[in-house]
Amino acid sequence: MGAGVMKSDGGGGRRRRRRSGRTQPMSEINVTPFVDVMLVLLIVFMVAAPLLTVGVPVELPKTAASALPGDEEEPLTVTITAAGIVMIQETETAPAELVAKLQAIAAERTSDRIFLRADGSNAWNKVAEIMGALNAGGFSNIGLVTDVGGPTFDGSDG
Repeated sequence: MGAGVMKSDGGGGRRRRRRSGRTQPMSEINVTPFVDVMLVLLIVFMVAAPLLTVGVPVELPKTAASALPGDEEEPLTVTITAAGIVMIQETETAPAELVAKLQAIAAERTSDRIFLRADGSNAWNKVAEIMGALNAGGFSNIGLVTDVGGPTFDGSDG
C-alpha cells in the first residue's frame, strides 16, 4: 500500500551503474488512504457522541442559562423522574440508600461535581431534599441540568 517501484532511468551518462536494468524502491508515501480513513472515523464519532448521554427520559425545565464547562471524568448524574423515582446514572435507587451510595461513589472519584436532572413536574421540596442528600453524600458542586430556550426575563422568549 505505501511503497511502490519505479523504473530507474538508464540515461544521463554521468555515472555508470552496475545494475542498469533494476528497479529502485519508491520512497514516497501515499497519504490519501490515511486521510480517507480519518475522515470516516471523524464522521462515526460525530454521529455516535450524542448517543452516549444518560438515557432516563425526563422533561427538563427550560432556562436561559448556558452550559457548564466539561470535565475530565464521566459526569455523575442523579435523575428524579416525573413519578418521583430517584436514579443514579441509569440505576434506580431508594431515597433511603441514596446518601450511602453517594458516599461510596465519592470515595472513588476525584471530582465533587454531580449533575441533578429533575422532571419539571416535580415539586421543589422533592428536588431540595435530593440536593441535601447529594451534599450529605460528599458532592458539594451540584449542577442543575435544564434545557435551553426558556424565558430570559427581559420580555423575550429564548
